[in-house]
Amino acid sequence: MKRFALDELKKWNKNPRRKPLLLMGARQVGKTWLMKEFGKRDFRHVAYVRFDNSERARRSFSLDFDIPRLLESISIEGRCPVIPGETLIILDEIQDCPAALTSLKYFCEEAREYAIVAAGSLLGVADHVGTGFPVGKVDRLNLYPMSFEEFLLATEQEQLVQLLHKRDWQMMAHFEDLYIRMLRTYFYVGGMPEAVETYAQTRNFDEVRQVQQNLLTDYRGDFSKHAPTEILPKLNMVWDSVPQQLSKENKRFVYSEVYVGARRKGLEMPLRWLQDAGMILPVPRIKVPRLPMSTYWEAGISKVFMLDVGLLSALCELDVGTLLDGNDIFSEFKGALTEQFVQQEMRTTCSIRPCYWASEEKNAKAEVDFLCTVRGNIVPIEVKGGFNTQAKSLLVYCQRFQPERAVRISLRPFAQNEVAFKTPLHQHPSCLLTELPLYALSQLTNVISTSSPQADSAKTV
Repeated sequence: MKRFALDELKKWNKNPRRKPLLLMGARQVGKTWLMKEFGKRDFRHVAYVRFDNSERARRSFSLDFDIPRLLESISIEGRCPVIPGETLIILDEIQDCPAALTSLKYFCEEAREYAIVAAGSLLGVADHVGTGFPVGKVDRLNLYPMSFEEFLLATEQEQLVQLLHKRDWQMMAHFEDLYIRMLRTYFYVGGMPEAVETYAQTRNFDEVRQVQQNLLTDYRGDFSKHAPTEILPKLNMVWDSVPQQLSKENKRFVYSEVYVGARRKGLEMPLRWLQDAGMILPVPRIKVPRLPMSTYWEAGISKVFMLDVGLLSALCELDVGTLLDGNDIFSEFKGALTEQFVQQEMRTTCSIRPCYWASEEKNAKAEVDFLCTVRGNIVPIEVKGGFNTQAKSLLVYCQRFQPERAVRISLRPFAQNEVAFKTPLHQHPSCLLTELPLYALSQLTNVISTSSPQADSAKTV
């Protein structure tokens, strides 16, 4: 299967100032496959060392950090010569050997000519941050579940991906039904590589759901293995509450809905642990849209999403009949799956860490689903699960803060319109509102970064 992260690994390898690379990601997002595929394509040799099933490897790295001795050990363990420029060294499941994680510092300082990629589950690596962690001595690459474009490629829809990259909106509109059908399927299958591979090979939704249920069971087992015993019961309750929290009209995470009497203080550690493990993805609320946005986050107030839209649909027990019924899947559970998809794509394909805005006035409730920063501009993004694009909250935001650009994501075709403000007192007399189809979300940053064509029409708000 095609993973766009391979291109990032190629760029890393060509960088003359590269450091050992730490590939970060939740369990089962495809880290091991990615490293081996990269080695197979770009190197003559691959020295693969896995720490969870080799006491000998763990013992070797625990003796000392003598680089020549470690390179010899890697060569023996990996059963191949270790040659700069010709051998990729893979240190897998590195969370099971903290000394190997620490050794990356010494490889960076003394042997940077060797290409080293290390990976491990965030469930384990998070435990070792601060205890011998090679701060400043590693490059990082985050790996997420497969994006919608990667799903299209895995299901032999390469031409649809090409249209997306060309941003040929007229042709995309011609194939809108196919795009939407594939998007509905992605909402059910999601981006976990094993689930995608199962669907690509069998087209059997029952088998896909079984894979997802097995993954969810394995995750619970990992919680028991890695999480501190004292927080495990609350951690499981937080994990179970995420679908319920997202099914509300207001998707803000409410502590008291995890269990009766729950308070923020008692849930901070379970939430932080799940976040560090990559299992949940918080979207914080922002007080005012100013840069840098991270300084305006409201502590303890956020939406909480899951790792993958397919896993969310499995936890919600979404019936395959909903998928086949048509476009209702985009508004099912009050749009929970749609917002999950949007924030997932923003992170995966656009490298955006979103937040959201909500007004605090009691008599004028307004909430913009996501805010992101692109080239120094704060862009509000409203998400709609169907063809109805009424977005009063987005217009309230635009009238109040006068952004240069705004985006509305729905099933409607691409369009751009100048939205004029009612009064002449604003710094920007109008805002460019982009209508972006859900299936073209991968093009978000490209669309709002490039100069726009002539707007279709002007509307006053």
